[in-house]
Amino acid sequence: MRYLPLFLDLAGRRVVVVGGGVIAGRKVDLVHAAGPRIAVVAPALAPPLGARLARGEVEHVAAAFEPAYLDGAAFVIAATDDREVNAAVAAAARARGIPVNVVDDLELSDAILPAIVDRSPLVVAISTAGTAPVLARFLRERIETVVDGAIGRLATFLARWRGRIKAGATDLRERRRLYDWILHGPVAQRLRVHDEAGAAALLEQRLREGAAAEPAGRVTLVGAGPGDPGLLTLNALRALQAADVVLHDRLVSPEILALARREAELVEVGKSASGHSVAQARIHELMVEHAARGLHVVRLKGGDPFIFGRGGEELQYLRERGVPYEVVPGVTAALACAAYAGIPLTHREHARSVRFVTAHCRESIDAVDWRGLARSDETLAVYMGAGTLPRLAAELLRHGRAASTPAAIIENGTRAQQRVLLGDLAALPAIAEAERVGSPALIIVGEVARHAAALGWFGAPPMVAPAAIIGQGLRAA
Repeated sequence: MRYLPLFLDLAGRRVVVVGGGVIAGRKVDLVHAAGPRIAVVAPALAPPLGARLARGEVEHVAAAFEPAYLDGAAFVIAATDDREVNAAVAAAARARGIPVNVVDDLELSDAILPAIVDRSPLVVAISTAGTAPVLARFLRERIETVVDGAIGRLATFLARWRGRIKAGATDLRERRRLYDWILHGPVAQRLRVHDEAGAAALLEQRLREGAAAEPAGRVTLVGAGPGDPGLLTLNALRALQAADVVLHDRLVSPEILALARREAELVEVGKSASGHSVAQARIHELMVEHAARGLHVVRLKGGDPFIFGRGGEELQYLRERGVPYEVVPGVTAALACAAYAGIPLTHREHARSVRFVTAHCRESIDAVDWRGLARSDETLAVYMGAGTLPRLAAELLRHGRAASTPAAIIENGTRAQQRVLLGDLAALPAIAEAERVGSPALIIVGEVARHAAALGWFGAPPMVAPAAIIGQGLRAA
């Protein structure tokens, strides 16, 4: 190990940056978070540094470099495009015993600025000894995805309670168990949702009772989006990588399931109109059973849990039984599939509002406000409507929606197998039958659907229904 990792306390101390260009500005951005007094030595400043000067965040020494400018500095950065100047800065810093970093010059540097993941007070620094900064940035990006902002709150919380924990658990083994309980149990979960008072109350109770705590299970309700793993949120990815058990819907893509922790148990609990289904009541029971074993359960649902996902029912069940939970929203199918098909759900010329409707069974169709859905100035996004499309189209036509209204069927939206079928509302059932449309499929009705022909960008080009099918639909209407 050539470089010893150290963390310098620069708060209130003088840091000198020699150079006023873009690179110098980036170095100032990096060290500014540590709270030093920054002096920039350069004849002129690039606009970003000029903006910092205007805000009073840096001092400007408007001159060529002189060794005396380093007097009293705790750290020096040389960031000019002149190696002779950089060498002079490095020599002057070493003569004064000040650590110096020369940008992109290991020979002249005795300090390296690492790639940083800042979750203050927790800070992760990554260095390749200056040999492969791209690799350091790559590792930083990977760490960023798995270390969320809650870890900083947890570090601050532990610092505040350190004395109480030490006094309350004098035995080292018991103290280790206590820390494990804090890090993996309900205290960390309460801090994750910004409930510091709740976390403090739990720890206070644990210290007061002094008994070994059973592992605390919890459930995270996660929206997986419609299929493309790239649409997962960072919080969803973190939950999957921390899961002990994943209870997932049938249509969650294999690519997303592959992101779960390798040791996690994957349990399909999906519903299908034509195949194996798990009753909702059984899903409720499974969540509670696994959580009662002290496990972190991820209930992974396609799209968003609160858009036709029965997420509210599941949370109510958990709350009634005292199981801790949290929710990670997902990108709902209407937003994602329409975007991947090039269909704007709202448009100033065609639609100023959009309605989300589910039509997967007769009961849901019977409860629909058809008169409201027949408005011509509104986009209609229908979830799970492929199997009931003839009834759906007939009711819209009967209640006044024009037979020639543009419509689209998006099958397997956002996935490699995506298909977009375009036609008129009256022809939609015939199009679906002719093309053997399967699930999952989203139906969009409204003037905005016509944009898919020109704006579609993902997967195969949209398919426009042949005139014969459109004519058949119009005659049926």
